[in-house]
Amino acid sequence: MSTIFTLFMILIIIASILLVIIIMAQNPKGGGLSGTFGGASSATFGVQRTNDFMEKATWTLGTTIVVLILLSIILTGKPSQPAPTMPTPVKTEAPVKTPTNNAPATQAPATK
Repeated sequence: MSTIFTLFMILIIIASILLVIIIMAQNPKGGGLSGTFGGASSATFGVQRTNDFMEKATWTLGTTIVVLILLSIILTGKPSQPAPTMPTPVKTEAPVKTPTNNAPATQAPATK
């Protein structure tokens, strides 16, 4: 593998792990981390912005993954060697039988 492809794969894996962590930290009901720290009463102290950060981070990481995948496809190009293919079967013809003479064999007369 080329070093560019390896670099892109490492970056894609890191971004994917971060995306999973960000998604797991969110609450599907809208509470998320801001609900953990006291709910609506702490929204006046800026914890409500946690949801904004989580949403922006999710979109940013998702877009980053897509862009990295597309760049890795474009920059690495086609493989240097074509994929191995199945060999085509060789057609062998059955051996041709030469017609045999079905005439009865004549025996030489026996000499006494």
